[in-house]
Amino acid sequence: MEVIIRFLNLLIAALVVGSVFGILVSFNPTSLPAASYVEQHQQLVKGLNVLLPMLGAVTILTSLWIVFLNKGNPSIRRLYLIAAIFFVLSGLLTRFGNQPINDLVMTWNPTAPPSDWTEWRDKWWLYHKIRFFTSLIGLSLLIWANLPTVIRQKMP
Repeated sequence: MEVIIRFLNLLIAALVVGSVFGILVSFNPTSLPAASYVEQHQQLVKGLNVLLPMLGAVTILTSLWIVFLNKGNPSIRRLYLIAAIFFVLSGLLTRFGNQPINDLVMTWNPTAPPSDWTEWRDKWWLYHKIRFFTSLIGLSLLIWANLPTVIRQKMP
């Protein structure tokens, strides 16, 4: 059973981080004109604003489940617990940083955004970059925890 939970945990975490990475490399909004930015941001929110937080929550819960299942293995518990903490940080950034801005952008008319739209864009982009790194650290820890013990012991 634990193997299945670990597999699902890694798969879902990879989907989350892959999505965040895809946005990072394909949606740098700093060079977009206002109308393009608003339209693209609104499309991203429509497609991902519910799905990614849900998948992030499943990643956190399955990570904590693995912590619970590994009471006798402190090194695995520690890796999964720290990974869960990084995914929680990503979730908090999303909930209290990105999502309020998403809600605001969803009210904008692409042809007439507010005069301070670039300030909101830049705040959202900063939160997104930080979120990418926190989620990448979480995924890296999950991958590390799943490497065979022999490999982990031989690496620095």
